[in-house]
Amino acid sequence: MQKLTSQSDWIARANEVLPAGGFGNFDPGIVIARGEGSHVWDEDGNEYIDYLIGSGPMLLGHGHPEVMEAVLEQLPKGMTFFANNAKGIELAEAIVDAVPCCEQVRFVASGGEAVMYAIRLARAYTGRNKILKFEGGYHGMSAEAQMSLAPATHVNFPQAVPDSAGIPQGVADQMLIAPYNDLAAVEALLNEHNDIAAIIAEPLQRIIPAALGYLQGLRDLCDKHSVLLIFDEIVTGFRLAYGGAQERYGVTPDICTLGKIIGGGFPLAALGASAEIMQHFDKAIVGSDKWLMQLGTLSGNPVAAVAGLKTMEVLRRPGNYDTLRSIGKTLQDMQSDALTKIGVPHKICGDETLFDIFFTDSSCRDYRSAKHDDPAKNAAYNATLRKHGIFKSPGKLYPSLAISKADLEQTREAVLTAVQSTFVD
Repeated sequence: MQKLTSQSDWIARANEVLPAGGFGNFDPGIVIARGEGSHVWDEDGNEYIDYLIGSGPMLLGHGHPEVMEAVLEQLPKGMTFFANNAKGIELAEAIVDAVPCCEQVRFVASGGEAVMYAIRLARAYTGRNKILKFEGGYHGMSAEAQMSLAPATHVNFPQAVPDSAGIPQGVADQMLIAPYNDLAAVEALLNEHNDIAAIIAEPLQRIIPAALGYLQGLRDLCDKHSVLLIFDEIVTGFRLAYGGAQERYGVTPDICTLGKIIGGGFPLAALGASAEIMQHFDKAIVGSDKWLMQLGTLSGNPVAAVAGLKTMEVLRRPGNYDTLRSIGKTLQDMQSDALTKIGVPHKICGDETLFDIFFTDSSCRDYRSAKHDDPAKNAAYNATLRKHGIFKSPGKLYPSLAISKADLEQTREAVLTAVQSTFVD
């Protein structure tokens, strides 16, 4: 068979064997051949500065030499065991040391899986069924998570809108939806419903920051109503700070989920809580009626564990989070300055470690307000950035520690071109 070398050939082949021609993740119109440091190359050899970084896990960049060394040392010792292994135990210890709410953790293979078990754990612990989530909050692909993630039409709260086919109505009936950053709405629901097991929230919802006092307000309301608070830290864990959003904002949930960075680029995630809550994974303690069954072929995989351990070791080194925030602030400022210079209304939304720009003068307080005045302008802006070597999601930008001064200068030139092309020409 003739070797396929062009991107168009790979795209044609993908369309034959993959629904919608892709993996269901990023734009299937680009096929990545390799990554190195802060750059990726597609199958046509086009080079990009990578601000997608695998949707977050590659915080150190691609092929970090210390991570590679750790992985290559582990590979000949075994790739997976479906049994306890020392590196997985060491990783659990490192997570418990870093994350305030975690006295114990349980490993899974993906962030969505971690959230599914976190919700199930909250139900097992409280004996209640309903879950309160926020409109626009992303928590993976479980049936509960696929409620009001990106509803095309606005319905009255707290009605849940399924984002996917194949979800029974009974799931929607157990979900309550509230607007993010609205404590009064949450309190009203807690007063009305006495069967809520947990509130699940992203401490930074996609790129929407929590208003001052909002996360502590959720903590206080949960304590008042004996409801568990779940922080989905798949994205924010080890990104906003070494101890995640819990360290950054000083608010400790009852349960949290972690992923992306803790696997160092390999499939690994976890959920963690106090030993009292986590005992529901131990049948010998809680009995069969309250036992939460959980197993997974790759849970605690040693290759992922050593990659995560080395990534976390690097992140602990003095100055790395200051550097990451400095890179993010530079990226924010270069875009904001270029837009301000020509009078384009815009809002930077997010954190220096994860953000994007909305072309609007409105607030970005919740799902319904965080939007572009003209989505076509956003599409054109991002398309021009891609054309000039910037690889990012249409809705967010992930800085990484691999970004160099030369990368920043190239990005600045691409931004100036994209602003000119989108808003002036």
